[in-house]
Amino acid sequence: MKVKIDTKEKFHVITPEEPVLSANMTEELNKMLLSYLDSEIKNIVLKLREVKEMDKRIATTIFELQQTFNDKNASFVICEIQKPIEEIFDQLELLDVLNFTPTESEAWDIVQMEEIEREFLD
Repeated sequence: MKVKIDTKEKFHVITPEEPVLSANMTEELNKMLLSYLDSEIKNIVLKLREVKEMDKRIATTIFELQQTFNDKNASFVICEIQKPIEEIFDQLELLDVLNFTPTESEAWDIVQMEEIEREFLD
């Protein structure tokens, strides 16, 4: 799977550069994103701007990844979801429980607010 990775001070922006995320990419995506939990910068912004089609298994994996990151005190925010992808999350009844924003800038804000929140709670 071809992805662009842009590392910022508090998070990584991961942008899949594939228009279709098929079921056979699930394990690769899962392994790649979970590896960030072992790095110094654990927070992820998953930018889905280029993705036009997605297998339901990938959508479910993205939801599970978000839960895992939250359990490990790390942020996982999805941004720039295209309408067909939003519909897949909605069909799976995941749209209301996902942490997503329309823009990358708003995703950055959420990550930074969650970081501040974690600092106060620790």
